[in-house]
Amino acid sequence: MSSSMQEQQHRPSFSDDEKAAVYRAIYTRRDVRGQFTPQPIPDDVLARVLSAAHHAPSVGFMQPWDFIVVRSPEVKGRVHEAFRSAHAEAALMFEGDKRDTYRSLKLEGILEAPVNLCITCDRDRNGPVVVGRTHIKTMDVYSSVCAVQNLWLAARAEGLGVGWVSIFHQEALREALGIPRNIVPIAYLCIGHVSHFYRKPELESAGWIARRPLEELLHFDRWQGAAEDSASALVESVREAQAAAGDIR
Repeated sequence: MSSSMQEQQHRPSFSDDEKAAVYRAIYTRRDVRGQFTPQPIPDDVLARVLSAAHHAPSVGFMQPWDFIVVRSPEVKGRVHEAFRSAHAEAALMFEGDKRDTYRSLKLEGILEAPVNLCITCDRDRNGPVVVGRTHIKTMDVYSSVCAVQNLWLAARAEGLGVGWVSIFHQEALREALGIPRNIVPIAYLCIGHVSHFYRKPELESAGWIARRPLEELLHFDRWQGAAEDSASALVESVREAQAAAGDIR
């Protein structure tokens, strides 16, 4: 950590500009598919993004992740074939117009993105008993997903797009990347500079599904607990926050 970052670590709050930058990264992050450009990612930029991922929270500080950086066209080609096979199977799981819409969607940028990255989880790291994982055994997997989110937001701050490709048979991905059997592939990401970011998520723009109103997803004290009067004030604030997020996008 640089000396300037160490100094900032002691400050309990962010400035208004710093807060605005964090929220902008969150609200303008997109799952990028078809906007990648061939512009290479400088090593120092990629290093910063990877470092952000490595500083994600993890249960028991076990840091269960590893990062497979994929630049080889040959390896990308093998991964792309694994995607194509699973994608054809997935299309048959939808019916009618949904199937046609699914087939029209661009769902990966494996070959176009200059860098692909597979984030994995070593569930044996630090032994069988880990602080915080004693009762919820999947906390290590959740920790690895936190690394994905850290990377995604850092990439957005660097002007990079990220696309998460999840349409794989895990065994096919293991084989393509030579991942040991005790290591769990968590996320296969396509990373690169982009021509633009969409205002809304592509699936929302395509009419596949709409964003749910946050106020409909809130519960108070219990799943079906009666909301107190104070809840209405929070709900109103949530509506205002969502409207402000729309302005940022």
